[in-house]
Amino acid sequence: MNTKKYRWILYLILTTIVLTIVVQCYWNYKNYLQNKQHFSNNVQTSLDNALDAYYADLAQSTKRITFIDSETSNINIHSKPHKNADSLFLLLEKKYKEKLGEDITGFTQMQDSSSGFTYLKEGNTTKQIKVIWDEKEADSLEFTKNISSIYISIIEDTLNFSKLNPLVIKELLRKEIAIPFTLKHFKNDSIINTSSKAIVPIHYLTTTSKSKFLKPNEKITMAFPNATKIILKEGLLGMLLSLVFALAIISSLFYLLKIIKHQKQLAEVKNDLISNITHEFKTPISTISVALESIKSFNAKQDKEKTSNYLNISTNQLAKLNTMVEKLLETATLDSESLQLVKEKYNITDLLQSIVDKHQLHLANKRILLQTNKKEILAFVDVFHIENAINNIVDNAIKYGGNKITIQSEQNTQFFIIRVSDNGNTLTKANKEKIFEQFYRVPKGNIHNVKGFGIGLYYTKKIIEKHDGTIQLDLENKQTTFKITLPNA
Repeated sequence: MNTKKYRWILYLILTTIVLTIVVQCYWNYKNYLQNKQHFSNNVQTSLDNALDAYYADLAQSTKRITFIDSETSNINIHSKPHKNADSLFLLLEKKYKEKLGEDITGFTQMQDSSSGFTYLKEGNTTKQIKVIWDEKEADSLEFTKNISSIYISIIEDTLNFSKLNPLVIKELLRKEIAIPFTLKHFKNDSIINTSSKAIVPIHYLTTTSKSKFLKPNEKITMAFPNATKIILKEGLLGMLLSLVFALAIISSLFYLLKIIKHQKQLAEVKNDLISNITHEFKTPISTISVALESIKSFNAKQDKEKTSNYLNISTNQLAKLNTMVEKLLETATLDSESLQLVKEKYNITDLLQSIVDKHQLHLANKRILLQTNKKEILAFVDVFHIENAINNIVDNAIKYGGNKITIQSEQNTQFFIIRVSDNGNTLTKANKEKIFEQFYRVPKGNIHNVKGFGIGLYYTKKIIEKHDGTIQLDLENKQTTFKITLPNA
C-alpha cells in the first residue's frame, strides 16, 4: 500500500469517526429535547387534572351557586336571551366606562333562578348559561364535556392554594415526578394570587393550565425547575445504547486503522527483509562461485595449496550461508512449541565471562567490562540459546553502540539480573517500543552500514521469555541499557 492511498484511507476513517460522534450527539440532544417536552407535558397534565379535581370538589360543596356557559344546546334552557342584548350592552358599557374609566368585554344577565345568558363583545356572541344551586344540583354535572367555562360562587373569585397544592403534588407523584413548584393566578394578565412568596429563579420552566373550568380572562401558571436529572433519567437507556454503539463503531474503525497501519509496516519490513536477504546471500554465493570458477579455469588442480585455499573459502562461505538459513528457520519456530529447550544448571558468571573473552579478542577500539557481585550465579538454562541471546545484545552494542560496553550481573533471593550497557546514542525513544519486533531495524534511510535481518533482538526476547524471564530497554543517563531478569535455579 502506497503512502498516498494510506493517507486517503486515514482521512476517510477519521471523517467517519467525526460524523459518527456528531450524529450521535445530535440524536441525543434531540432525544433530550423530546424528553424535556414530554416532562413539561406531564407537569401540565398534572396541573390540569389537579385544577379539574379542585373545581369538581368546589362545585360539590354545599351552599354554592354554579354558573355554567355552554357552547352547545345539550343543556335544556327554555328561556331565550334578552332581545335587546346589543342595545343593553351599549348602555352598560357607557355606564361602567364612566364609573370605572375602562371598557367592559361582556356581561351576564339572569332570566330566572336557573338560567340566563352571557353576551361577549368579542365576536358579538351570546351564550346560554345554567345556574346550579348547592351540592345536590352540582352532583349532576354529567354534561361536563360540553362546558366551555364554569363560574363557581359569586363571592369566591380566588383560588385556595392550600387545597390546590396537595392535589397538584398528588397528580405529579402519579407520574413519578417530585419537584418544587410555584402556582400563580392571573386575571387580565395581572397576578392576583400566588402559592409562594419566594422569587422564582430565571432558569425555571413555566407551563399554563388549559383547564376548561377557567374563565376566559383567567390564567393559572406553574413554574418548576428544569429537572435535568429527571429528564436525563428518562432517556438514559437510549443514550447508553447510543454511546455503546458509537464506541463500538469508533473502536472498530480505530482497530481497522491499526490493522491497515500494521499491514503497511509489514509490507515495508518485508521489502527491507528481501533487500537484506538478497545482499546477505549474494556475498557468499558470489564468493563460492568465484572460488569454483578459479579452480576450474586456472588449472588449480595442479596447485594443491591454491586449491585448498579456494575450497576453504567456499567451505567458510557455505557455513556462513547455512548459519543465515538456520537463523531464519529458527526464528519461524520461536512462536510455536516446536522449539524445545534443554535446560541444565549452569553458572551464569562463567557464561558472561566467556562471552566477554570471545568478543574482546576481535576488538581494538572498544572495551568490554564485566562487573558482578557474585562469582557463582546458578540458573536452569539452555546454555546454547541463552548464550546466543546475550551474545546478540553484546554484538548489537559492538556494532551500533559506543566505545565502552559494560556487562553487569547481580542476584537476589528470587532473580538474577544482567545489564548490558553502552555509551552510544543510536537508539531513541521512538525505537524503544519496536526494537524487539520481528524483522525490525532502526531506520537509517536507504543506508545500512551493518547488514542483518532484524531478528537478533526478537530472538533474544523470545528465548528470555521461554526461560520465564523478561527483557527491557532503558535509555537513561545517556546510556543504552538492556536489562535481563531471569529466575534463580
